[in-house]
Amino acid sequence: MKKIYHLGSCSTCQRILKELEPLDGVQLQEIKSEPMTAAQVDEMKALSGSFESLFSKRAMLFRQKGLHEKELSEKDYRELILEHYTFLKRPVILVDGQIFVGNSKKTVQAAKEALHP
Repeated sequence: MKKIYHLGSCSTCQRILKELEPLDGVQLQEIKSEPMTAAQVDEMKALSGSFESLFSKRAMLFRQKGLHEKELSEKDYRELILEHYTFLKRPVILVDGQIFVGNSKKTVQAAKEALHP
């Protein structure tokens, strides 16, 4: 299975999607218009190892809600990601049992190699 969770209004996600083309056979899920299910978030966690690794501490709501001052558990991270899409570190790229989270050059390059061997 090849799937990319992204945010359509995010210029970084748009740039990365262009960089990963062609996206034949890749299912795209725009997480604002098509929210993630608990099963999808749990699948990402199973591949990444933790909910914290999927969590974006750069999200504006992270500071607005005062979360930077709290010690969050794995359960908290899961609930926050499900509660609001901005808490997902984007994009999340799934390629045949592998997961690539975030927008670092190294991560995007590894995802590109997995998509286009």
